[in-house]
Amino acid sequence: MSSHHIVRDDQEPALIIANGAACDPELLGQLLEWSPLVIVLDSAIERVIDLGIKVDVLLGDFDHGFDPESYKTAQYPIEIVYTPDQNKTDLEKAFDYLIDRKIPAANVVWATGRRADHTITNLTNIVRYRNLLKIVILDDHSKIFLLPRKFEKWYTAKTPISLIPIGVVNGIFSTNLEYPLENDTLTIGYRTGSSNSVANDGLVTITHTDGDLLLMECMD
Repeated sequence: MSSHHIVRDDQEPALIIANGAACDPELLGQLLEWSPLVIVLDSAIERVIDLGIKVDVLLGDFDHGFDPESYKTAQYPIEIVYTPDQNKTDLEKAFDYLIDRKIPAANVVWATGRRADHTITNLTNIVRYRNLLKIVILDDHSKIFLLPRKFEKWYTAKTPISLIPIGVVNGIFSTNLEYPLENDTLTIGYRTGSSNSVANDGLVTITHTDGDLLLMECMD
């Protein structure tokens, strides 16, 4: 796999490569094509280097017994960011790094699969950054992001869509879904909007009054 383009436009989403299950090389290649900045988390660096990817930033607490300085030559001019804070995950630290650099958006891969606790934490932590960073988590089966209070997007009919609340979400209305929501409440663990789909080619609108609602565009 070739290295990413030297776009260097901080308005484009950065790409964060975590250390969960790998995604399809084609998906990874598409994201690399348009990513001005590639951040790799901690010990995932060996997996990434094996794919021939040029890394801009290696970030983590480096508590797995390897020396991050050893990558400076092969990945020059890589930036090494040591983040020892144990109260945050490496993915959260990467989000903080992008916010400090005033980069507005991030695509994240390899953040699902493998350990379930890591997957759940990575997905639910999106809500902490609602007003700070636009985050999309992708894998071979899903594209996951936090909805604004009003969301509109054009979809083709039968596109699978799931609405997953983080906690309780109230006042949900939708248009152009097979199973419409009309002033509904979704609650994690009790009622979610899993396995809905787009009714017809056209605009889907989803609004909610309060709470944190994830949308998952799913591929079977």
